[in-house]
Amino acid sequence: MQGLNLLESFSEFKEVRNISREKLLLVLQEVFRSAIRKKYGSDENFDIVLNPEKGDIEMFQNLEVVEDDDFEDEVTEISLTDAQKIDSDYEVGDDHIEQIFITAFGRRNITFIKQNLFERIRELQDDEIRKNYENRIGELVYAEVFKTSRREILLKDADGNELVLPKEQQIPGDYFKQDDQVKAVVAKVESRQGGLRIVLSRTAPEFLKMLFEQEIPEILDGLITVKNIVRRPGERAKVAVESYDDRVDPVGACVGMKGNRIHGIVRELKNENIDVINYTTNDKLFIARALNPAKISEIELFPAVEGAGRPKATVYLAADQVSLAIGRGGQNIKLASDLTGYSIEVYRDDQDPDDVGLDEFSDEIDSWVIDALKEIGCFTAKDVLKMTVEDLEKRTDLEVETIQEIREIFEDELSSED
Repeated sequence: MQGLNLLESFSEFKEVRNISREKLLLVLQEVFRSAIRKKYGSDENFDIVLNPEKGDIEMFQNLEVVEDDDFEDEVTEISLTDAQKIDSDYEVGDDHIEQIFITAFGRRNITFIKQNLFERIRELQDDEIRKNYENRIGELVYAEVFKTSRREILLKDADGNELVLPKEQQIPGDYFKQDDQVKAVVAKVESRQGGLRIVLSRTAPEFLKMLFEQEIPEILDGLITVKNIVRRPGERAKVAVESYDDRVDPVGACVGMKGNRIHGIVRELKNENIDVINYTTNDKLFIARALNPAKISEIELFPAVEGAGRPKATVYLAADQVSLAIGRGGQNIKLASDLTGYSIEVYRDDQDPDDVGLDEFSDEIDSWVIDALKEIGCFTAKDVLKMTVEDLEKRTDLEVETIQEIREIFEDELSSED
């Protein structure tokens, strides 16, 4: 065996792995120099010649011819007698170049060389892929499904790189089978013991933003800017947009004639309800728009208390608008709060003067219980007492014992007020 044929050709390997020839040659040299050091203790007097076209490698050992009595180191020297067996013209002090064949390393070392080589090439490949995808975080990608499981979907991009779409990054209602084309954004790139892991997402706000850019030319051209996006994937989203041209209506441009532009996005998101909102720096107006479709009577703003997080907005509405502002399961008010950056509390502007707001009971009732009641449109003691225990249990998931206790507290308070 006169050399080691590693691959059919370096050019073919370069095409498949997408690794530059310079980097590949460097890795090959490092691997074989490591093998030489392991066998001979040093690689200083060895040369490695690579043939990229044929895919083979040649190694040469440089030896100095010395007198037989002075011969001590077989790694750097050759005795005069042995040298003259090769060429009778050799004299003391001459250099002798001897080719080292791969068989000289032995079967175990050859296995080590192959394992080390392919491990280094895999690391090099992962490094190239990592750099590529780290620069594409938040970008929209297309990939083909090649394996599905309950926990995740495995996909491949156009270059054959493996991508992962975990269950928690899928929109509720997503269903993909083998060979399906999937749209998603690059969420993160992880290095694990088993190798590189490129994670995609269809639930990230960036995914919705990329879909807007894809479907709405004015956003791609820079005439309209997406200021903020908040989502409950598969259920509801709010998108704040702003136009830099007074002649362009940002909401109308995003929705399109008869909703033709937004419909494609909604279908991709499994019928996720999308509210497109005209952004403004007027906080009161922005909050009012974010709470759409509810009609707001009055808004009061309060700065954030140190250590308390967000600033606060107190919103007053007519009785028939409260449930619209809150939305099903509190979705509308939660998304509006996330979109605007305000902690929003809603109150009926026609509240009974003999009634008592739920916040007045914060010393007796846990805050999470009060929040659960507010999410179903109950903001006062009378609001709660108007509902039956069964309705409260069904709509809030509170325990019956808890509901009965708070009803007793409210009844006692209203009796004392009377």
